Amino acid sequence: MKSSFSPVADTKTLEELLARSQNEPVLLFKHSTTCPISAAAHREVEELGGDVPIIVVQRSRDISREVETRTGVRHETPQALVLRRGEVVWSASHWHITADALKQALKENE
Repeated sequence: MKSSFSPVADTKTLEELLARSQNEPVLLFKHSTTCPISAAAHREVEELGGDVPIIVVQRSRDISREVETRTGVRHETPQALVLRRGEVVWSASHWHITADALKQALKENE
């Protein structure tokens, strides 16, 4: 089963994800609709299954910046972040975003 993507377009949704990360690892995916590397990363994230929060940077630049401010992780696109207890415990960008790497990061931070 492929992943479904839920847009993160406001700070309320970001707050909910940070709160959820207190109990379980949360994957957050930053995506550019114009970048072929981001398209490849999107396909990798799709392979995970389940619901994946996504920030489409062309539509939600302010939220993307807010993630950078709150986490201290420099913005890149594409970028995958695993949040746990309100902090980034794993991140990858560009070609380092693979389904296997994401599965491992989520499992290690359960």
